[in-house]
Amino acid sequence: MRVVIAEDSVLLREGLARLLADGGIETVASVSDGPALEAAVLEHDPDLAIVDVRMPPTHTDEGLRAALRVREVRPDFPILVLSQYVEERYAGDLIGKAVGYLLKERVADVAEFLEAVRQVAAGGTVIDPEVVVQLLSRQRRGAPLDTLSPREREVLALMAEGRSNTAIAARLVVTEGAVEKHISGIFAKLALGPAPEDHRRVLAVLTYLGR
Repeated sequence: MRVVIAEDSVLLREGLARLLADGGIETVASVSDGPALEAAVLEHDPDLAIVDVRMPPTHTDEGLRAALRVREVRPDFPILVLSQYVEERYAGDLIGKAVGYLLKERVADVAEFLEAVRQVAAGGTVIDPEVVVQLLSRQRRGAPLDTLSPREREVLALMAEGRSNTAIAARLVVTEGAVEKHISGIFAKLALGPAPEDHRRVLAVLTYLGR
C-alpha cells in the first residue's frame, strides 16, 4: 500500500510515516499544506491519503477542503481524516465510501490505527466512536432516528463506525441473523427501500450523522 500524508506538524508527520512503515505501508509523499496534498496525489497516485483537518495558513479547514477537492477529481479516492477535536460540522461532508474520520489520539493505538488505514484503503468507512457519540447526542426530537429502538440505534452506531455484520454481532454478543434483522428494521424505519445492501448502509449512516 502507498500513502500520502498531509500534516503540518513535522513530529506527527514523521511519526505517522514510521508507524505506517512498521506496518508494511509505504509513505510516498509527506506534505504540510492543502495544495501540496493535491499535487502529491496527482503525482504519486497513492492508495490512500491521511489528512489533517486543520493546516496552514489559517489552521481552520484547509486540509478538509483540499481533501474534498481531491474527491472532486477522484470521487472514490480513499481518505483518512485526522482531527485533534470532534468537529461535527465536517463529518457530514466526508461520510461515504472510502472515508475515515479519526481523532488523533487514536493513533496511539497502533493496531487500531493501522486497521483503520487498511479498511479505508479497501473502500470502507471508519468513524471514530467519539464522533459517533457526539453526533448522536445532537439529534433532535422528531427526527427519523427517534423511531429506532435502543438496540437498532446501537447497531446503527456500530455501522457508522464501519463495522461489518460479523463485527457488530461479536460486539453486541448476538447472532448475525439478529443483526441482519435489526438492520432490516433500521432500513424500514428510515424509509430506505430495496436497493443494493451497501448503498442502503451508507444512506442509513448519513441519516444517523444528520445529513
